Amino acid sequence: MIVNVIGGTISEEEKNAYMKYVIGKHSDQKITQLDINVDGDYVDLKYHFEPKNFERIRRITGYLVGTLDHWNNGKRAEEHDRVKHDVSVMEQI
Repeated sequence: MIVNVIGGTISEEEKNAYMKYVIGKHSDQKITQLDINVDGDYVDLKYHFEPKNFERIRRITGYLVGTLDHWNNGKRAEEHDRVKHDVSVMEQI
């Protein structure tokens, strides 16, 4: 984790305490950077997370799926045969 102290100085012990606080508060995410902005007696913490992988979910033939990897041949054929509508061209009435 990159730690930046801005606007003042703090002890190594205090910096480690802020790091421990942020890591404990967000234990489910990896923090890549911590900015400690010192303003007199006040400290503002700004942290940046490592991006998480995102899986796209689609509704296909009545099912919410990310990929078709777990589908059997019958369900894959049903998806292949479905009518896919083009929404880019609208007919003028």
